Amino acid sequence: MWQLLALLSAVTAALMTIVAKIGLKEVDPTLATAIRSGVIFLFMLGIVFSTGKLRGASLTDTKTIIAIVISSIFGALSWLFYFLALKNGDATKVAAIDKTSLAMIFVLSILFLSEKLTWKLAIGTLLVTAGAIVVAL
Repeated sequence: MWQLLALLSAVTAALMTIVAKIGLKEVDPTLATAIRSGVIFLFMLGIVFSTGKLRGASLTDTKTIIAIVISSIFGALSWLFYFLALKNGDATKVAAIDKTSLAMIFVLSILFLSEKLTWKLAIGTLLVTAGAIVVAL
């Protein structure tokens, strides 16, 4: 199931990039990112309420709350930088450079999440990163 969800994430991310590039022609990227964030907030709030996910939810664990807040800040910065790059760069090149985050995730997940280092994972990460660099150049 996670594979299907990951594929849907990739498809919607691709569509978002193309539509965002079209929308950024006449709008400041910072304003566009703020609008995007507001729409995402309202959209997700609607999903939470319509699926009943709020009932019984407990966010009393301080560590969890801090992690979600910090993640949100990094996410906002990521999209701000993405939109700033997308405003003036080719969509394929911006997206390719963005995909080099896989290499960063590879290293950080080993250091902080104790994920296993395997040859398969290392080679795959190197290939994706090399491909992203080739596309970006």
